[in-house]
Amino acid sequence: MASSTLDMALGYEHERIRELAVPAGHPAAAHPDRRHRTDWFYAIAAQHLSAAEDVLLPQVRRLPDGPALVAQYVGNAKSLERCLRSLKGRQYGDSRVLHLDPHDVLRAIDRLLTEHERLETEYCRQLSDQLDQHEMNSLTERLVEAEEVAPTRAHPNSPHTGRAGRLAHRMWRLADNAWDSAEGRVVPTKYHVHPKRDSALSHYLYGTPMPPTNR
Repeated sequence: MASSTLDMALGYEHERIRELAVPAGHPAAAHPDRRHRTDWFYAIAAQHLSAAEDVLLPQVRRLPDGPALVAQYVGNAKSLERCLRSLKGRQYGDSRVLHLDPHDVLRAIDRLLTEHERLETEYCRQLSDQLDQHEMNSLTERLVEAEEVAPTRAHPNSPHTGRAGRLAHRMWRLADNAWDSAEGRVVPTKYHVHPKRDSALSHYLYGTPMPPTNR
């Protein structure tokens, strides 16, 4: 069976998040001139989780055993968010997390990302069996668009789903933007621009020809 646009978009996000995780986990990542790498990883992962909760999970809830699938996803997301906060906190000298072993934090993040990827891949497969191509394309576009306006920090203790979750995400986006601006923290939006506008996914969605490559 051919891959759906949602499968392509999720695969792209998983790859980019893993790519950003490598420098964030480097022993020298806490150095002041390298902390931005952790900021990028933290921000993109947080945005992806929030967008999936707002856009993907309402569709998942309609699947057989949907509420259980949603609960499993949210449990993983909360644990991952806590680990992301611990990673960032350690590198910025937060006394509340300095007792944590950085290797343990990184191993937990790797394990939780693996579970996260497995869950989204399985949910995508089930959604592909329920939705037609137009519905899958629409879901993909809404997911990618939601990522661009999602919170850039993890908030594991806030509501994650439903109306309360969507409201919390909108409020945290405003607060996160204010803090990002105050700290001079830059989020690499290129990781979200490409899937919708410039990559093979956009051409798959809109049926436009692929541009020639110069090699």
